[in-house]
Amino acid sequence: MRPNEAGEASSATEVRLEEWKRWAAECIDESSECLGELSREIWSHPELAFEEHHAHAALTSFFAGLPVSSSSAAWSVQRNYKLETAFRADWKWDGAPCSPAETNQATPPSPPPLRLGFLCEYDALPAIGHACGHNLIAEVGAAAALGLKGALESLRQNPAGLPRQAPAVKVTVLGTPAEEDRGGKVDLIKAGAFDNLDVVFMAHPSQEDAAYLPDIAEHDVTVKYYGKSSHAAAYPWEGLNALDAAVLAYNNLSLLRQQMKPTWRVHGIIKNGGVKPNIIPSYTELEFYLRAPSLRELSTLKEKAENCFKAAALATGCEVEIHNNETDFYNVLPNKTLQKIYKENGKKLGMDFISDDSLNDLTGSTDFGNVSYVIPGIHSYFYIGSDALNHTEQYTTAAGSEEAQFYALRAAKALAMTALDVIFKPDVLEKVREDFRLTKLKEEGHLNVPGNTKGSDNGIEAECASH
Repeated sequence: MRPNEAGEASSATEVRLEEWKRWAAECIDESSECLGELSREIWSHPELAFEEHHAHAALTSFFAGLPVSSSSAAWSVQRNYKLETAFRADWKWDGAPCSPAETNQATPPSPPPLRLGFLCEYDALPAIGHACGHNLIAEVGAAAALGLKGALESLRQNPAGLPRQAPAVKVTVLGTPAEEDRGGKVDLIKAGAFDNLDVVFMAHPSQEDAAYLPDIAEHDVTVKYYGKSSHAAAYPWEGLNALDAAVLAYNNLSLLRQQMKPTWRVHGIIKNGGVKPNIIPSYTELEFYLRAPSLRELSTLKEKAENCFKAAALATGCEVEIHNNETDFYNVLPNKTLQKIYKENGKKLGMDFISDDSLNDLTGSTDFGNVSYVIPGIHSYFYIGSDALNHTEQYTTAAGSEEAQFYALRAAKALAMTALDVIFKPDVLEKVREDFRLTKLKEEGHLNVPGNTKGSDNGIEAECASH
């Protein structure tokens, strides 16, 4: 093919790609009623981490019950996939069909399909239900996968403009439980659920549209103080006051804030403060969340906080047990290529994205951060028609509203369109992978930055595997 012919072919593919994106959006619109019912079913039955049995049943039945025709293969659904309330649904597209002239020619073995994953969350919060809108996350993941599947199926009947080397594609929907607690995605990573996936997609409800927000690293710690009971009025000198230790630890951390970086976060509660005022408490318990923008900074913050806990025990004569959560949430690594493409697609759908200046504002933490260290992906945010704040009763109401449906399905369309760009735009997948590699190297301090001369790819892999 001559250079000008190659350019014409590329231009034609670009035009058809926009048409394929419209097909994806139309497929999502056609399924909007059943997708809305799925979201409402999950919203109406809020379940805590690892207890999402109703949501699990609703989602797996949804994929297993989707209509099948002579030109449409069924989803392969695996219930209780590696975790009791996790699931996996797979569907495969075979890629560009061979021309009649090629069918009689010997062809080399086909490369493995491009594996694209869409992630669903569906656990709720204690007392206030779906105040983080995970019912909408589940709906968006399912809708985006259906949109992509519909567009690819349409190409079987209308292959005009399809690149000759269009890859086979395997679309995977992963149901990932317990984001609000221990982090089901971390367990699924360890179990191999993300092995061999090439790119993953998900979107989280918020107060604005954003291709990326700086979700930060988090460590959870429980601290237990053991003292000695005594009569608080008759002979207090015989006691060792565990509540004093807890209060001292709390105050130590409050004083530490003077020397903490503005981007660090420490917040906690005293869960057990004694049983009666005239009994010196012999046992207290605190629970704290520690957050920082990076794993390296989180490690420093953890050490400082631990010293505060130990100092309180030393001052009161109590014994202390520090129970560190085995699973840290990692900060989410950005992927600028995916973010750029998602914004381009979102703007075509009417999304109004926040300015880059707002990306300095810190948000919460998510186990998607751990996923972002092992596979390229995007964790976007979308407006749901309300200014209510996440983790409030008002947001619970907003997440179950009819108005939220329009915005959730719009986010799903943007994800499906972005997936089509990854499949059919030349070099996009390699750029996504290169962004992932360089960002991970930079995060772990292996790029040539001042004071650092490391540069080995092997080091990063070893370090990530040990977390």
